[in-house]
Amino acid sequence: MKRIHTLSFLLAFVATLATSADSKPNIVYFLVDDLGYADCGFNGGKDIRTPNIDKLAKEGAVLKSYYVQPVCSPTRSALMTGRYAIHTGVYNVVRPGAPWGLPLAERLLPQALKDVGYTTAICGKWHLGEFQSNYTPTHRGFDHQYGHYFGALDYFTHDRDGKTDWYRDDKPLVEEGYTTHLVAKEACRIVREQVANKPLFLYVPFNGIHSPHQVPDNYTEPYKHLPKLRQTIAGMLTAVDEAIGQITAALDEKGLRQNTLIIFSSDNGGPGPGSATMNTPLRAGKATLYEGGIRVCSFATWPGKIPSGITIDEPLHAVDWFPTLVKLTGAPAEQTLAPDGLDIWPVLTQNAESPHEALLLPGMASDKMALRMGDWKLLLNPSDKDAEDVKSSETSSGKMELYNLASDIAEKNNLADSEPEKLAEMRHRLNTLIKDAVPAGGGTTGSITKKSKKGKAKKA
Repeated sequence: MKRIHTLSFLLAFVATLATSADSKPNIVYFLVDDLGYADCGFNGGKDIRTPNIDKLAKEGAVLKSYYVQPVCSPTRSALMTGRYAIHTGVYNVVRPGAPWGLPLAERLLPQALKDVGYTTAICGKWHLGEFQSNYTPTHRGFDHQYGHYFGALDYFTHDRDGKTDWYRDDKPLVEEGYTTHLVAKEACRIVREQVANKPLFLYVPFNGIHSPHQVPDNYTEPYKHLPKLRQTIAGMLTAVDEAIGQITAALDEKGLRQNTLIIFSSDNGGPGPGSATMNTPLRAGKATLYEGGIRVCSFATWPGKIPSGITIDEPLHAVDWFPTLVKLTGAPAEQTLAPDGLDIWPVLTQNAESPHEALLLPGMASDKMALRMGDWKLLLNPSDKDAEDVKSSETSSGKMELYNLASDIAEKNNLADSEPEKLAEMRHRLNTLIKDAVPAGGGTTGSITKKSKKGKAKKA
């Protein structure tokens, strides 16, 4: 674990203690689609300019071991519920017209924040169900919705599979413009029109830089030295960076910046690592359980509360934000379906270790799982999409791989055969954690097949 600026931790901790119980922070979550681990400058990127993102990262804590899910919908589900895919059934992508979505039994983060007076808004991609109206954002806790329900829509026509996928407050909307520009404009409007003394939760899940790879020509001009695909993706990320700068500027203009927690991450590892995106030094990319598929660039920034200029390498997961934000804002914490995530505020502000003794990393099906315990990582039936020649240990329970990330962050040296005791220990822990896993999709109506017991989450 690497940390710097211990004094700034101390000052931030004092500031946190001094914060009035009535002073609820504004919360802005920027989620970039298909962003590579090393695409942004703050996380090692060299060939794409991301000045606005990098500035925000420098003002807060860079999260070097922040985990999400291998693909879009499961990460969004984890953020909104604080619960793993094994409990929501959202292991994979919700397709257009699919007769399921994020189960209605789940209490979502915007619902919890509305309970304590927040204005709640989503600008961007939902991707958690729309086959019935009660699965759409304005029925799941958002006061305002703008954008699209699915990924892979045309950035200019807003069409997906021949149908327009663009809405305001869950009503079809026809308008012209590049989606990243439109999302930024709407987010800025919401910030500028926010009622005084009322806290804001603004969720901005960009469709950039997901395919189809499209961007206005002027954005690729600085990148003509790059291969064609990389040129376009660089332009798309530049447009996202510009949008984040505009939204941050709107917070400054409104006088909200000092009391705003900004969180930034990708929704999964970058696809096509080495050609489309950069996940260096991680192995593989999107849709895999290797680090390049689920460990993403991320940071959290809040002036005076989170120390600036620090790097945190403690293992954290997207599920942790739900319980952290609920506690931070004073929202009711008790609920029928207990979160899997844990409060990470002490990690961000008090130099604490990760609250997770073991971090579950679900894959795209109930038989594909990974587990991180300290520096060790176990993979059960990892994706075959990464075809590197790495020896695997075959057992009656399936394919297993074991890595020590402290010495092998690129997951090149499978230790499953040479560390049988560690393998057995981690497999037993994994079996314990997934014993109550629900089926994919949670049933055709999106109902929960099995329910968690009421109560506080225990360490995973």
